[in-house]
Amino acid sequence: MLQKYEIYVTCAILSEIKSYLCDEYVRQLRVCRPFLRLWHGGKTLFRDKMSMKINSVTYEEIHRPIYILEEEKLRRNLQLIRHVATTADVEIILAFKAYALWKTFPIFREYIHATTASSLNEALLGFHAFGEPTHTYSPAYTDDEMEEIVRCSSHVTFNSLSQYERYHVLARQVQPNVQLGLRINPEYSEVGTDLYNPCAPGTRFGVTADQLPPSLPNDLTGFHCHCHCESGADVFQRTLAHIEEKFSHWFDELSWINFGGGHLMTRQDYDVDLLIALLQNFKQRHPHLQVILEPGSAFAWQTGVLVAQVVDVVENHGIRTAIVNVSFTCHMPDCLEMPYQPTIRNATTLAPKSQNHTEKKHVYRIGGNSCLSGDFMGDWQFDHELKVGENLIFEDMLHYTTVKTNMFNGIAHPAIALLKTDGTLQMLREYTYDDYRLRMD
Repeated sequence: MLQKYEIYVTCAILSEIKSYLCDEYVRQLRVCRPFLRLWHGGKTLFRDKMSMKINSVTYEEIHRPIYILEEEKLRRNLQLIRHVATTADVEIILAFKAYALWKTFPIFREYIHATTASSLNEALLGFHAFGEPTHTYSPAYTDDEMEEIVRCSSHVTFNSLSQYERYHVLARQVQPNVQLGLRINPEYSEVGTDLYNPCAPGTRFGVTADQLPPSLPNDLTGFHCHCHCESGADVFQRTLAHIEEKFSHWFDELSWINFGGGHLMTRQDYDVDLLIALLQNFKQRHPHLQVILEPGSAFAWQTGVLVAQVVDVVENHGIRTAIVNVSFTCHMPDCLEMPYQPTIRNATTLAPKSQNHTEKKHVYRIGGNSCLSGDFMGDWQFDHELKVGENLIFEDMLHYTTVKTNMFNGIAHPAIALLKTDGTLQMLREYTYDDYRLRMD
């Protein structure tokens, strides 16, 4: 079977395929199946998946749901992030909570040197797949994971003084050179959505200034502060003033400070020069402190799409819904959680509930393919009547998507691919029934 279909298996996914091997028949079937599924109309999409040219405007060659990361756009973001880090003399590291496609880490390694983790699994990924110890923070560590977390980490930040008291001795025993930090809460944040506001009243995150002792324990060497969510440099400027006002008393006892994530420096309207100036001025005031930023979205901002296909069009009470073969709740969860309405290529986003759009031409809701009643968003206006089988391209779908997707309803997970700078598409991962079955094992 393998010879007949001339299947090409790359080293990048060989380990995943091996995990499914049971016997000779199943081995051949499971190796072939992901590629056979890409046949459409009797023609394969990827005869050699490493060398197929793709139209990145329409993705007309694609007939299955797929996330596509564009290498050129990723490198552009990485170049800007490296420029900020070098110019401001700070360290900027990747937050796995937003993006963790480890097969692309060789690209990241050309520009950055560390990552940040929020769990044992993320710490293991950073240590083994990125190849460096991680900067690790968790709201609460546990006895059964702590030792392994420390072994994978260069920095371990505690959320509370009680967690520090519980684990700091163990951490030093396991890794004498590990840097121990404490998360602080400046009680100031401009994040407007409570779901993403880490400093909202009653938050479980961090220690306030009035909870700190006059002098820190000797083995606490850093502060960690996370107050932002896709924020601008002006927000960081105001937040920084609160941090220094409340916590600079302890700065002389520290060797590093981590200003967390949410610094959306790759957004087009972001004031990069202001960010650099703020960081440079801070370092002039506190030259002994190593400064760390750990954005997530900034790395993957506007670097790729989710390509889906229309599978049906239904109408109820004058509202037309195009049902697609992806799901907001499964594959774009932030759209419902935030909520926000994503951009669809070559469609006009209409403000929800602002007016009745039923009289306009070619206006559609987009419905997901799960049984959740609320798995839809809208409205969008197109320049033509949508047809079953045509592609819809959801823009900016590489951050906080693949790290949060789920298999509710057993819905098939979109494939993941990399559009390389030479215009060829490299498949990184395809999902099958076994991925769903093994989650239920």
